[in-house]
Amino acid sequence: MNTTYAGFWLRFVAYIIDAIILYIIYAFVLTPLFAVFGLTFFSQMGNVETMTEAEAVGAVASIMGAMMSVVIVLTGISIAYFSIMEASKYQATVGKMAIGLVVTDVNGNRLSIGKAIVRNLCRILSGSFMAIGYIIAGFTEKKQALHDLIAGTLVVKKASATAQV
Repeated sequence: MNTTYAGFWLRFVAYIIDAIILYIIYAFVLTPLFAVFGLTFFSQMGNVETMTEAEAVGAVASIMGAMMSVVIVLTGISIAYFSIMEASKYQATVGKMAIGLVVTDVNGNRLSIGKAIVRNLCRILSGSFMAIGYIIAGFTEKKQALHDLIAGTLVVKKASATAQV
């Protein structure tokens, strides 16, 4: 049986499905965070026109800190979602399951949670530099993105997941 590797566009469609799911999760997480940060920020703001320079710098620092906190929380949720799902018995996120894809190591085995975490942390690198790390999946022999090459993983069509890789 031949292994059918998942190309860029199949993976992209799966990611869109996963992004929709993640945005719903983010909404449940962000609403209370924004409420807490917003109430704190606006209660400390007072009258902007009478702020000293030090108070204005503090307000900007407060906004930047809140934004960084949100980015860290959302990144953690995303990495956890992808890693847990790809290391599960399904070997796929909901988006990959909908398209009929699974994630394996180079030998066709299920990923350990550690390997799944490495793969998904490396996705940050794949997205850097104009997403070239993702785009290379369209040009590598086994349709591997940069994070797959680093982690030693493959994304394959489910019917071929049991094939000799």
